Amino acid sequence: MITTFGKPSFPGFSYRSVAPLQAPPQRSVSLLREPSMPSSDLHSRAPIARKADGADPYAWLQNRDTDEVLDYLKAENDYQERQLADQQALRETLFQEIKGRILETDLSLPSPWGPYLYYTRTTQGDEYARHYRCPRPADDSQTVDESAEQLLLDPNELANGGFFSLGAFSISPDHQRLAYSLDTSGEEVYALYVKELSSGEVSSLPFEDCDGSMTWANDSQTLFFAELDDTHRPHKLYRHTLSGNSADLVFHEPDGRFFLHCYRTSSERQLVLALGSKTTGESWVLDASKPQQPFVCMAPRNEGHEYSVDHGLIDGAWSWLIRSNQAGINFALFHAPEQNASVPERKDWQTLIPHSETVMLDGFSLNAGGLTLSLREGGLPIVEVHPQDLPAYRVQLPDAAYNLYVQDTLEFDSDRIRLRYQSLNRPPQVRQLTLATGEQAVLKETPVLGAFDADAYVSQRVWANAADGTRIPISLVVKRELAGQSVPLYLYGYGAYGESLDPWFSHARLSLLDRGIAFAIAHVRGGGELGEAWYRDGKQEHKQNTFSDFVACAAHLIAENLTTAEKLVISGGSAGGLLIGAVVNQRPELFKAAIAEVPFVDVLNTMLDPDLPLTVTEYDEWGNPQEPEVYARIKAYAPYENVSAQAYPAMLVIAGYNDSRVQYWEAAKWVAKLRDSKTDDNLLLLKTELGAGHGGMSGRYQGLRDVALEYGFIFKVLQLA
Repeated sequence: MITTFGKPSFPGFSYRSVAPLQAPPQRSVSLLREPSMPSSDLHSRAPIARKADGADPYAWLQNRDTDEVLDYLKAENDYQERQLADQQALRETLFQEIKGRILETDLSLPSPWGPYLYYTRTTQGDEYARHYRCPRPADDSQTVDESAEQLLLDPNELANGGFFSLGAFSISPDHQRLAYSLDTSGEEVYALYVKELSSGEVSSLPFEDCDGSMTWANDSQTLFFAELDDTHRPHKLYRHTLSGNSADLVFHEPDGRFFLHCYRTSSERQLVLALGSKTTGESWVLDASKPQQPFVCMAPRNEGHEYSVDHGLIDGAWSWLIRSNQAGINFALFHAPEQNASVPERKDWQTLIPHSETVMLDGFSLNAGGLTLSLREGGLPIVEVHPQDLPAYRVQLPDAAYNLYVQDTLEFDSDRIRLRYQSLNRPPQVRQLTLATGEQAVLKETPVLGAFDADAYVSQRVWANAADGTRIPISLVVKRELAGQSVPLYLYGYGAYGESLDPWFSHARLSLLDRGIAFAIAHVRGGGELGEAWYRDGKQEHKQNTFSDFVACAAHLIAENLTTAEKLVISGGSAGGLLIGAVVNQRPELFKAAIAEVPFVDVLNTMLDPDLPLTVTEYDEWGNPQEPEVYARIKAYAPYENVSAQAYPAMLVIAGYNDSRVQYWEAAKWVAKLRDSKTDDNLLLLKTELGAGHGGMSGRYQGLRDVALEYGFIFKVLQLA
């Protein structure tokens, strides 16, 4: 969700960021169940997809909305339910157990902005949190006045029991209007709305194919929004004035590798139109009080130059701040004074924070009284504060492996910011940090109901050695009395797009830990945990490092007697599903079970089709297989192409029928080929969420039931329940 209270929002760009039964080639799914077959065989028999002629025998599964395809997907769903039918009671127990740890009726920490406090409230029985505001107390406290609160938006009413995703939630600078966007299918195409907060009147904006972003100009009458092209890429920026029914095209980005996004700067004085591929950036800026003027380019794109901009105060003067890799791959921070008639040229950028060979500058945030850097060093996130006219310092934290980021810079003139902190055994905390002094105060900790003690679990960082000698970090948590013992273990991985998979707390995961299952994260190359070089060493021609790193982590955990191959479950989603698909082809004997959610497993065929959503933008990540060398490289690891006649672990595969990032047929084709090729009788299950997209089902209770199903599968395969 893109949430802005007239303040900056910096969402990342969207990338595909989880004995065999033989059938005659002509047999379709509708002919699988023969009348003479005993009922017990009918119950256990898996659907067998027909094999068509041609290089890709399961390409017919790409015929969306045809009866044959839908019948097959429904047959797989029925088979999955039958195979896990004996888990129904356990799944209900798990659902109630997980739900019982969550405070179902709760109030978020209010965010002060102007004359109001803005906040959300969850209520027992509701799938979604409601959005509210109330007058800001005179003493500037965080006390909510329920008697004076105003309901801004109720997603439960808007969802009406179906899929629901809130995109933008953006309050106008004068606090009179709410701009919001809704996706009710899971396809990540949004309808746009504006609500007059004084009257409650809602206007539906007459625009289609929107990406969901909505950015206010300072007149509180002008909105900027983006349109998607046929490949689901935000490629056009429009300007809409509330007094009219049309929109003016502001910018068109024809290069299929580039996404565009508009946001407000920290100072709230400027708007930025950011254009970015995976290797190159470009920013255009506009005075937020002059929305009818054209955007002006900050620095023309230069292949390989990535940069992003913000606007605020440096030494009391209005200035531009630019995070750029022009001085090195780990990025440096530059600044340039604001100029009345034009933006500063690139030659006028002055170094503020120099490039470091060992520390990655992930990002930065601005307040009037200080600059906050988000860094990565040694595989861990670090927050470094540079208060105005005071020495810089790093925020100190209690755990060895953790997740930390700046959650809210509050108002630009605020002398405080909020950090979000958690670890594998410590629930999320919102910590208030006073910029000048470094003083921390825990304002809110996510409650865990029932008997919970963070110290009952041991969180640690261990290191595996890859085949080339590279040390790979692993974050691990286990019940304290089982530390150092061989136990069942759930190993998770991703390793793509430079995303950092920092440790996170999970109410649901306690149901694994308390049953003696350890949980670990393999921080493999392709992610961003150890900086830009770590990312580059796991992409393009180095992609095999991602898979061999994960295998090395699994082998290390086994060699250290922390688990065994018979007790090891692995999991990943989206590009992490590609990881799972690759390693079960390459080293299936290492794993007892595998879970792949919305897995990007048909990578070669997908990357060969430039008309599919996001394919062209992905060339910078995977390469363009129209080039023979790249084709051979992707084909060598692509999970679908490399399915072979061998034994595979038990597998649960999840797909979303409306997924626009990883099409449902990638999972369906993969499972069909596995059924035809594998030599074992281990469980192979496919569940397609017919009413969901890339993120699965949208409601919080629906999500918990999905987790309960996954855990039930694990317990069944490991024979723990």
